Amino acid sequence: MKLTLYGGVEEIGGNKILMEEKHTRVLFDFGQSFTMGEDHFVQWLAPRKLNGCQDYFEFGLLPKIRGLYSKQMLARSDLRYTKPQTDAVFLSHAHFDHVEHIYFINPSIPVFCGHGTKKFMEVEEETSSLTKYGRHDYCTFKSGDTVKASELTVEPVHVDHSIPGAYGFVTTYPEGSLVYTGDLRRHGTMSQMTDDFLERAAEEKPSIMITEGTRVAPEERRKLYSEEQVLKMGTRIVEQSRKLVVMVCYSRDVDRFKTFYRVAKDTGRLFVIHPKTAYLFHEIMDKVDVPDPAKDPQIRVYFRRKRSGTYDDSDYYRWEQGFLDRMVTAEWVRKRQAETLLSLSFNQFTELIDIKPLPGSTFIHSMSEPFSEEDIEAKVTQNWIDHFKLTFYQLHASGHASCREIIEMIKHIRPKKVIPVHTEHPELFKKLVGPGKVSLPIAGKELTFH
Repeated sequence: MKLTLYGGVEEIGGNKILMEEKHTRVLFDFGQSFTMGEDHFVQWLAPRKLNGCQDYFEFGLLPKIRGLYSKQMLARSDLRYTKPQTDAVFLSHAHFDHVEHIYFINPSIPVFCGHGTKKFMEVEEETSSLTKYGRHDYCTFKSGDTVKASELTVEPVHVDHSIPGAYGFVTTYPEGSLVYTGDLRRHGTMSQMTDDFLERAAEEKPSIMITEGTRVAPEERRKLYSEEQVLKMGTRIVEQSRKLVVMVCYSRDVDRFKTFYRVAKDTGRLFVIHPKTAYLFHEIMDKVDVPDPAKDPQIRVYFRRKRSGTYDDSDYYRWEQGFLDRMVTAEWVRKRQAETLLSLSFNQFTELIDIKPLPGSTFIHSMSEPFSEEDIEAKVTQNWIDHFKLTFYQLHASGHASCREIIEMIKHIRPKKVIPVHTEHPELFKKLVGPGKVSLPIAGKELTFH
């Protein structure tokens, strides 16, 4: 059996894992790393979509794998098109660092993913003009299903992560078995799902474990909370405020939105969310326990001025129009600051100019802390906070298991070999797990196991 890791090697995100057993080839995830192309592209200087794979190949941003990409995507490149030589692609969850590059893949290659992942991807495509995954032969699964791909049998098992519908995989082949964690945690609201995966993986007594290691680092410098702690501390912070409370979190962190919905309810505030969040909730509410944004009395939907500048119905996309009767505006929030918990994204900060938050209003940053002191977005955020004299709080529960938890998982599963992925510090695994048990991947270099 052979493994080639084309992404997620000495970096966080961008997982692209090729598994080959005799004539069978499958991919686990096909995402884009967070730092992709940063040496050659920035902001609006970006690879040209109309050129397909060409611009990406030029700078080594996509692997040249024969029999993977569509004819259209290879038309301008130096890689000759061949009929599909990949049997399937398995997606662990819907975060862009695991799915973004499936856009280039031949649409006749089946893409297996959870029902939730497919729904999240559909909503993202519909609500973002920048997101395109392309046409694919999607096949959905649920935890405990098995998918036969010639020599391989792949079993998805649910895990808890910062987006619903996340999975790890247990894969068997004639000479052994492999487990791949995807992204997972044990301190979220659905930690039992991760425990289910760990028990199934341990039961298999795997030959190989490919494990994420996002938080495996020489030193943990970030504040670490569970989702329950975010709820308790968030409630205490909001209770103490008599002014506007602004909350910033990842756009698809459903658990975090549910947490701050509870905070708003418990503190007597209205929870004001973006139309995109409202639409996401509406689309997943039949499968995920979220409030109905079209009916819940605790929720309002924030609309900003668009083309006409007058909040005319025709200014808004069809998916937004279903929430127009829940509309609140900057003027509405400005007059009701003490009654409002406002969810705001980074690219909506200009709305604060119209809202005019009172000095001393609360700003809760419920996302990861900056990876570096050179993080431009973090600097700009701080400038806005300083300008409006907001009181800052950092309050986040990570979507990833801690270093200690990762090592405990490995000890529980007891694989013969460990391959770290989705980590900037793979070398630490040798120290923490034992040098004889760890195979450090090199991007694009084949690893062979007997």
